[in-house]
Amino acid sequence: MLRSGTGNIWGRSTCAALLWIGAAVGVARADAIACIGDCDGDGTVTVGEVVKGVNMALGSLPTTACAAFDISSSGPPVAISQLVTAVNDLLDGCPVTPTTPGFVFNGQENRMDVYVAGPGFPKQTFPSNGDAPGVGRDLNGQICFTYDAQTGAVHFIAGEDSNQGSSHETAGWGYFELTGSQVGDFHYNEVGKLTPTYQPTADGAENYGCGFLSDGRLLTTDVGNQSGGNGNGQLVIWFPPFDVGANYTPDGVVPTTPAHYCKLDITIATAQQIAIDSQDRIYVGSSRDNLMGSGAGVYRYTGPFPTSDTPDGGCDGVDNTGAPMATHITKERFIPSDANIPTPAGVVIKPDGGFYVSSVLNGVIAEYDGDGHFLRKVLIPSNVGIPITSGTPLGIGLASDGTLFYADIGLRIGAHGIGPGNDTGSVRRLRFVNGAPQPPETMDTGLDFPDGIGILNLPGQ
Repeated sequence: MLRSGTGNIWGRSTCAALLWIGAAVGVARADAIACIGDCDGDGTVTVGEVVKGVNMALGSLPTTACAAFDISSSGPPVAISQLVTAVNDLLDGCPVTPTTPGFVFNGQENRMDVYVAGPGFPKQTFPSNGDAPGVGRDLNGQICFTYDAQTGAVHFIAGEDSNQGSSHETAGWGYFELTGSQVGDFHYNEVGKLTPTYQPTADGAENYGCGFLSDGRLLTTDVGNQSGGNGNGQLVIWFPPFDVGANYTPDGVVPTTPAHYCKLDITIATAQQIAIDSQDRIYVGSSRDNLMGSGAGVYRYTGPFPTSDTPDGGCDGVDNTGAPMATHITKERFIPSDANIPTPAGVVIKPDGGFYVSSVLNGVIAEYDGDGHFLRKVLIPSNVGIPITSGTPLGIGLASDGTLFYADIGLRIGAHGIGPGNDTGSVRRLRFVNGAPQPPETMDTGLDFPDGIGILNLPGQ
């Protein structure tokens, strides 16, 4: 994780663009409110928030001051009934909301947190290498799970860059075996480390995305140049086995055999999250123009993809670092960036084949149909300009019941421009009632650089 003074104001693989997008955005409104008057989405209503609602009702504050008063399009900005409900929420607490199936994983400040997505949002935190040298791991980025139905083993991939040094020479992805079935008793064991060669960058290699094809091949993205210059983020396909190359395991086993891979693309501008559909097509968020004719957007890659790192397996070339690379990959800009999503980052696929795409800089999560056509915004910023009280979503995750989760990177305006503030991030939940998106619920606050989400569904969930 980089800090101020390094020339990278984003610090992690979070850069979507450094230019402030001054596009107008709408006022957040929902047909039903989980907790009337909870302006900051922290699950409680305070006296100050009730006073804010009164001032909105009197017209002394604009209707954008707090979206959680269920602002109507006609009549008074805040109805008396809404103020009464807010007072009840203040006195009695916010209504208990349902528990979402699965467990929510997030990386922040090189630690990994896992949450129960229900009342109170209990969590377990795995220490970073800085917290527990030689034992903890520095984890970040998107988190992806794979389940072996025959053995019951659960594994996950996450960005792992413990002891990476100033040039990030050991930045890569850890392959972990996960045990446990509830928050508080999860444990992991690193059994593999996957590290490719990287394109030269001004700010060091940054790992981010992951995803598995139906046959178990793995995809990863690294960001490349984060804040400017030619887009040179990479999309890499890895071939099993992945329990190789680890430089640490708690049981003392130190595998040394490197993992095999083939690069599919080395020209992605600020490469971010990966999603893979039922046809094994790969989708990657690219948050800015690559200065070589390719604009920001969600890119789709269509196979067949290499089955090994050899020409016979479809990996028929090499890149400028001498690493194996495929030269005949079909790539298209599937969802172009626009005023809705000027800085695409997170992408997930709905069960109906549609998509959710996050845009970190303007605080939007938008919904698209299976052909990539815009449908609506499901997260509308609560205000124009940074900081955005409804958050600045980077990584996103989708639970089996359709609930969305997002890592709010906590953008702020500082001396060096726009970037994550110190401990300004959060993890939030966005539920739907009868298809209508509800105001986001804050699961955790005061986080440092939360950037990726993973959803674990154990058998029976």
